[in-house]
Amino acid sequence: MTFKLPENIATRAIAILGAGTLGRRIALMLATRGAEVRLYARTAATRDAGVAFAKEQLPAVLPTLPGSKAGTIVGVDDMAAALKNAWLVVESVPENLELKKDTFKRVDALSESDAILPSNSSSYSSSDFADSVKNPARLLNTHFLMPPGITPVELMSCGQTDPAVIQLLVDVLPGYGLTPYVVQRESMGFIFNRIWAAIKRESLTVVAEGVSTPTDVDEMWKLNMGSKSGPFRLMDAVGLDIVLEIENHYLNSFPNLPTTARDFVKRYVDAGKIGRKSGEGFYNDYLAKRHPNFDGVSEPKARAA
Repeated sequence: MTFKLPENIATRAIAILGAGTLGRRIALMLATRGAEVRLYARTAATRDAGVAFAKEQLPAVLPTLPGSKAGTIVGVDDMAAALKNAWLVVESVPENLELKKDTFKRVDALSESDAILPSNSSSYSSSDFADSVKNPARLLNTHFLMPPGITPVELMSCGQTDPAVIQLLVDVLPGYGLTPYVVQRESMGFIFNRIWAAIKRESLTVVAEGVSTPTDVDEMWKLNMGSKSGPFRLMDAVGLDIVLEIENHYLNSFPNLPTTARDFVKRYVDAGKIGRKSGEGFYNDYLAKRHPNFDGVSEPKARAA
C-alpha cells in the first residue's frame, strides 16, 4: 500500500505512548532535535516519572549529538491531545497483544492521517495488529534497545508498510543519536532479540537448575564479552515483568520450548521483585540509584527469589 509521507517533521510534535523503562528513553532521544515530545501514560505517577527522567538525562545526551537542540518534553494524559499534529506516534505499552491492538485502533482514529505509527514491541510483529489500522502502509516495528547507551533501532515492516516510511526513518533516526537496522523479512524477536532470547533463556535455566548464580553468570559474561553488565543485570533493567511477558509469548508461539526459564522468572515476579523499577529483582541494590553518582551497572550480590 502507499502512504503520503509527513511533511515539516522538524517542527511537528512526536508522541510516545507509554512512559515506562523504554518509553521514557525513546522520549529522551527524540527530544534532541528541538521539537516537542509528548509522553502519554494513563497513570500520573508513571507519566511524571517518565518526563522527569527524560528531562534530567537530556543535558548529558545533547553534547554527544552534533547539531542537537533541546526539545520540550511534556506529559499528557489525553491521547487526542498527545497525537494532535504529531508526525510520529511510537507505541510503547506493555507486551500484551490485545492491549496493543486496542491502542492502535484508538491511535488510528485520533492521529493525523500522515502520521507514521511504529510499535516498540519487543516480540510482537506489527503484522499482528495490522488490522487495527485502516492504512497499514504507515505501520511498522521500531524496536529500540536501551538508549541512550545502546542505540540500535530495528525497523521491520508489517508486511504492508510503504518502503518510503522505512527509508525516511533510516534517514532521520541517526540525527537523534540512534542507529537503524532494517529487518529484511518478518522475524519474531527481530534480529538482536532472537539472539538475546536464547542467551537469556539459557542463563535463567543455568541458575534455575542450581548450576550457578546470577552474580557469577554476570561476572563471567562481563569478563568474557568485555561488557559492563551481564544478562541478569540487563533483565533487571528491562523489568522482570516484561521478561516474563516475552517468555510467555515465545512459549505460546513455540510450545516445544522448555518452561524452566519462564517458571524461574515468574517466581520473582510473583514475589513483587521485578527489577530496578521495583527496587529489587535478581539484585537488591536499586535503592542506591537515588545517589546521583550511581551508574546502574555495579554488581553487588544478587539474591535468590
